[in-house]
Amino acid sequence: MKPDFIIWRMDYPAQLLPAVHAFTRVAHHGSFTRAAADLGVSASALSQTVRGLEARLGVRLLNRTTRRVALTEEGQRFLQRVQPALGAIGDALEDMDDTRGRPAGTLRINTSRVACAMLVTPHLAEFTGRYPGIVLELFLDDGLSDLVAGGFDAGIRLGENLARDMVAVRISRNQRMVTAGSPAYFRQYGNPPRQPADLAAHACIGTRFETRGTLYRWEYRQPDGQLLEVDVPHRIVTNDFALMVQAALDGLGLIHVLEDPIAAHLASGALQPVLESWAADFPGFYLYYPHRTQMAPKLRVFVDFLRERLAGAVTPPGKPD
Repeated sequence: MKPDFIIWRMDYPAQLLPAVHAFTRVAHHGSFTRAAADLGVSASALSQTVRGLEARLGVRLLNRTTRRVALTEEGQRFLQRVQPALGAIGDALEDMDDTRGRPAGTLRINTSRVACAMLVTPHLAEFTGRYPGIVLELFLDDGLSDLVAGGFDAGIRLGENLARDMVAVRISRNQRMVTAGSPAYFRQYGNPPRQPADLAAHACIGTRFETRGTLYRWEYRQPDGQLLEVDVPHRIVTNDFALMVQAALDGLGLIHVLEDPIAAHLASGALQPVLESWAADFPGFYLYYPHRTQMAPKLRVFVDFLRERLAGAVTPPGKPD
């Protein structure tokens, strides 16, 4: 009986690997329909596969309703345990391509919309041309997602928002915040604000944090160097940066955003900065990823590529921009 038990234990993980992978995709998408499209199977077949996994494990991994799919407590714990193992298997398979000098596989990057537009989009054509074996999957997310739980290889965020226990590579200079409005807005509202408290008399276009669900409080640097957070009256609230900027260009209100993405509008006069002496700056953007004994080749070439292309835009920490 003992040899049979040993054989069963060795086969047990291998038999369940396809179902475990299917479960992780459902957990990532929060939907059987989207996960099925990702995997190229029917939603009913995928549901049956996951139910079979739950039956084999003897626990419910997902709570299903007509509107959403959510992880149970056991499902969350199981996902956290299997994600690193599946990642290691993927890395090992892709290493075989690397031995032939061809980094390959799907590289999943979680990045904010602004960071993607500033730092990744301008270089997409060159990267994909240089590494045709890599499928670059860019997930645009202005929240603070868990890279490991989401199955991502790396993320790009401002330095102040980095998750703990991550390896971080600086890929931009410090980022300065700017408050701005259009000439049409100032013609309608009169005198521009001279100090943050004056914003109470203005219309503002704000954003809501996707992860926390709270409104962003505009941040300024006081004369003594301390950071000041200000609650402002909102005319419009959105989580889309492009919509926010367009609303400001249309004269609908003031915005408080990173300066670099709207530099062209500031230079042309389409947007006019205010409260400049109160402007605050923050650590720039970093590419970050979970610490691993050996970095996957697909990620290594992406990191090296961005560092090479963005070297001129990076100011070493501790030196002024």
